[in-house]
Amino acid sequence: MAHGDEPLYLGLDCSTQSLSAVVLESSGGRHRVVLERSLAFDDALPHYGTRHGVLPGADPAIAHSSPVMWVEALDHLLAEIAARGLDLRRLAAVSGSAQQHGSVYLNDSATRALGTLDPSRPLPPQIVPLLSRPVAPIWMDSSTDAECAAIETAVGGPAILAQRTGSRAFARFTGPQIRKFATREPAAYAATDRVHLVSSFLASVLVGRQAPVDPGDGSGMNLMDLASAAWWPLALDATAPDLLRRLPVIAPSSAIAGRLSRHWQFRHGLPAAKVAVWSGDNPCSLVGLGLVREGRVGVSLGTSDTIFGVMRAPRVDIGGTGHVFGSPTGDFMGITVCSNGSLARERVRDRHHLTWDGFSRALETSVPGNGGALMLPWFEPEITPTVAVPGVRRRSLDEHDAAANVRAVVEAQMMALALHSRWMGVAVDVVHATGGAAANDAILQVMADVFGAEVRRLEVANAAALGAALRALHADRLDAGAPLSWDETVDGLDAPAPLRVRPDPARHAIYQDLLLTYAAFERAECARGAAADGPGPA
Repeated sequence: MAHGDEPLYLGLDCSTQSLSAVVLESSGGRHRVVLERSLAFDDALPHYGTRHGVLPGADPAIAHSSPVMWVEALDHLLAEIAARGLDLRRLAAVSGSAQQHGSVYLNDSATRALGTLDPSRPLPPQIVPLLSRPVAPIWMDSSTDAECAAIETAVGGPAILAQRTGSRAFARFTGPQIRKFATREPAAYAATDRVHLVSSFLASVLVGRQAPVDPGDGSGMNLMDLASAAWWPLALDATAPDLLRRLPVIAPSSAIAGRLSRHWQFRHGLPAAKVAVWSGDNPCSLVGLGLVREGRVGVSLGTSDTIFGVMRAPRVDIGGTGHVFGSPTGDFMGITVCSNGSLARERVRDRHHLTWDGFSRALETSVPGNGGALMLPWFEPEITPTVAVPGVRRRSLDEHDAAANVRAVVEAQMMALALHSRWMGVAVDVVHATGGAAANDAILQVMADVFGAEVRRLEVANAAALGAALRALHADRLDAGAPLSWDETVDGLDAPAPLRVRPDPARHAIYQDLLLTYAAFERAECARGAAADGPGPA
């Protein structure tokens, strides 16, 4: 291949607040990022009236967004990419990532209309008539507790639902949202011909026909049988009438859904590039962070602290707090979320009047294991374990000792992640750390010591969009009969060398003992139910 003819791969990510793009150039087994762009919905498309990408409403449990806004954002972003000077004739394939669990409802005119979109006209007025429901409930919507209970009862209980679909019924998942729509708006549901996820909806707009859903995103619905990667009839029947014909087909993550339709070729001068099946943001981030084999896990230290990684077999959390999704690698993805992440660290910092530098010094100068002093930092209601009544719990911990409290909150968070990821059955050898708090070397040292594994801090700005671009590359090579392994796909990425933090064996031994005490303390406090210190200050 002559210089300058190297193929380009476009990855898109439709998150809650923005649409982002990463373009990779691939040559000689190496891949490098040549373009990154992002469009914030609130700022770029203010006429939709969203706040942080969500339509305002009176009920805080309801969170909807606009499918038309996502399509208009896609049109704007592709126009911007086309104007950036890249030779887009080299664009070989596109794939995408989207926020999981959101649903889009199309009527029976959509199948024909998607293939005949007029490139000379704005997209929004062409998409509006295709919707049987003008809004899309998204992952933040927690208004379906009654529907969750009904679905679990119908299939034989939460344990059975989790065993078959990877999760007990969650209010934020797509199945309960579909049930709510079907029961409360039966006429609109009857007019619905196709229920898409955000990912499969946007892929459909790109290829000009109904696109499939992949197992990674389909498994976030409480509807897909994990073992067979097929829709589970009992869950469908428990959710809504005649649902099977309304759902997309399920296709492998590396399948080609089609090519960019003539609409996009004429509107923005794009080639008839392949479009690989889109997936959810969590599965795409798995690839973007290089987590393509069992033993590598990711820990995201953000508003919530999350641990996730590949599992070869679909092991399910019998406690009901973890989730299992499909992985783009063809394996499975385990994920556990602890809601008290960065805000808990900030509460301790502020309570003791520390800067972040002071927080780090307190962590570095305090004793690993904290002399047995423990904190359960449940400043807000906790997801893992389930804690409805917030409040800090302490054991042998002086609430006025700044250094001890700093160490206690960080050690508790790392031990909670280690404890509540055991159900995955994965022997962790490497942790890839991301998120805001991953910038703190002292926190990463505690992470390495608790897990007894090397921690690598990766400089990845948009793991989901990058993962989508790598998935497009992988799918293109597979389709062309020159497949890359997943290790070759992610290891070929030219990126800054990660910071590596290695565990100290003596400190790891301390945490192995302390984890037993921590687990007993957590169980006892969960059994008590009420907050020991109440929902007050740290």
